[in-house]
Amino acid sequence: MSFTSILLQCRAGFESECAAEFSEQALGAGHTGYVRFERNAGYVRFMLQTDALALLQQVSFRSLVFTRQWCACLEPFDQLPATDRLSVLLGPVATLPACAELLAEVPDTTEGRELLPFAGKLSSAMAQTLRQQAIMLPRKARTDWRMHLFALSGRHLLMGVSPVNNGTKLAMGIRRLKFPAQAPSRSTLKLEEAWHWFVPRHQWGERLGGGKTAVDLGAAPGGWTWQLVQQGMFVTAVDNGPMSEDLMDSGQVVHSREDAFYYQPPKPVDWMVCDVADKPARVTARMLEWALRGWCREMIFNLKLPMKKRHLEVQQCLDMIRTGLEQADISYSLSARHLYHDREEVTCYLDLRR
Repeated sequence: MSFTSILLQCRAGFESECAAEFSEQALGAGHTGYVRFERNAGYVRFMLQTDALALLQQVSFRSLVFTRQWCACLEPFDQLPATDRLSVLLGPVATLPACAELLAEVPDTTEGRELLPFAGKLSSAMAQTLRQQAIMLPRKARTDWRMHLFALSGRHLLMGVSPVNNGTKLAMGIRRLKFPAQAPSRSTLKLEEAWHWFVPRHQWGERLGGGKTAVDLGAAPGGWTWQLVQQGMFVTAVDNGPMSEDLMDSGQVVHSREDAFYYQPPKPVDWMVCDVADKPARVTARMLEWALRGWCREMIFNLKLPMKKRHLEVQQCLDMIRTGLEQADISYSLSARHLYHDREEVTCYLDLRR
């Protein structure tokens, strides 16, 4: 069994950011390698000669901003026969660590998504055969590894595994959410996905519900405010633009017609959220001010990224916040994620609860 590479899935167009970030993490863990990718392919391969499984256990998956999904891969399967592919795949796959689930995945591109039916049928047939041969464990069995089938075409695919406790069970790392027809804008999905990623589901009642107070900076027309209201929060929506009339009729929203960069809350709130379209450094400085002044307990905000050096920009913004809070001796937890519903932006979460 030889794992020759690590497959990193990302949003198409962000391959270089994904590659740079992971290379830094791998080097920090004592592993050297090189990357292979094509622009807009939606994935990166990190080639290495050291133990790929060990590297996946040493690097924290949740610390990666641009990687949606990952796995350590066997040698690629090229030129698979048009029929009876399983006979070629089963031997090598049987050498993988014991798994109880198999994810069918493809690049998140127009061409890649056309392969989803093929990948789904092949993975289903493979899982059934592996279980019949007692190679794959029952679905609810406890195991340390998750199996992946990543199809690049009908004749070219990758097989690999990822750690169950250091990865994601979401195929392709994508959380698909249904757009609520009542929401004022599709941006509402960004905040909903952020909560799924940053706040454990079993804590939603405690941390999001129960009449919490919130401020939405740059709120109009109200996509993020709508999510706050749905959780039962009382919201101050800060924006010079108009808010959705239906949202204002909820009785849970006060519209403050002010500039998001100058608004000051009369008293601290539970949550502050911000989806303002401005330079990342300026937004970061504003978020840091909120944290230093103790104006909220938790915040979620977006950084709109430049066309170039996006990984560097994110790191500089996060470092600005870390430095400012550490100098002020303020306890915090900070993380960032390029979510599925994000585009040219990264979503950040800052926890200031003490």
